[in-house]
Amino acid sequence: MTKLIDAVIPAAGVGRRMGATLPKQYLKLGRTTVLERSCAIFLNDPSVAHVIIALSSDDDVFDTLPLAGHPKVIKAQGGKERCDSVRNALSLSHADYVLVHDAARPLLSKRDLENLKQASFASKAGALLACPMADTVKKSSGISKDLHVSFTTVPRGDLWRALTPQMFERELLIASLDLAKNRGLTVTDEASALEISGKSPVLVPSLDPNFKLTTPEDLLMATALLQYQGEL
Repeated sequence: MTKLIDAVIPAAGVGRRMGATLPKQYLKLGRTTVLERSCAIFLNDPSVAHVIIALSSDDDVFDTLPLAGHPKVIKAQGGKERCDSVRNALSLSHADYVLVHDAARPLLSKRDLENLKQASFASKAGALLACPMADTVKKSSGISKDLHVSFTTVPRGDLWRALTPQMFERELLIASLDLAKNRGLTVTDEASALEISGKSPVLVPSLDPNFKLTTPEDLLMATALLQYQGEL
């Protein structure tokens, strides 16, 4: 039986660290916006039925994009936190599975997406793209301007950086997000909600660059990489 998949894109944030006049998802990456490039891989994937984009109530840019008129695109109300935006979007989905992806992560490759889908289908707890930590990890002495190492080097052997997409059965993700909210817990990614509900999602190693655009330097690196790949 064919499994129905929807993609959810929380895009209600403003990205203050980018230091731009527009939310970072609307900055240009070549001829299109970051958001359009982040959504394109799902819009072009025949296994994805809909792309549900959660937007801020005062968003006045999205409707000016060609993306707004795409037949697979559905708009959802953004929430105060990322988890609220995702939960609102899930209420508009009728799919068996959902892929949740950052609006400012425009470099997702087809092979990483396919590997993630297969891992999620085979798991009862979903899956997420992730990268093993390559750098030595230090714990700081605090959050003051004058930071020091707090006599701690964190063993990195079992540490991973969580990426997106993250893919789960829709009903399982809804139940997990609701459980976290009922416990007064704010989760920063969907896998965290599954962990709270006692599930252990599968880590799928990302084989290609898939970093999130947070600073102006990230935008420059993404532009350079896409130019090198001949995609700009």
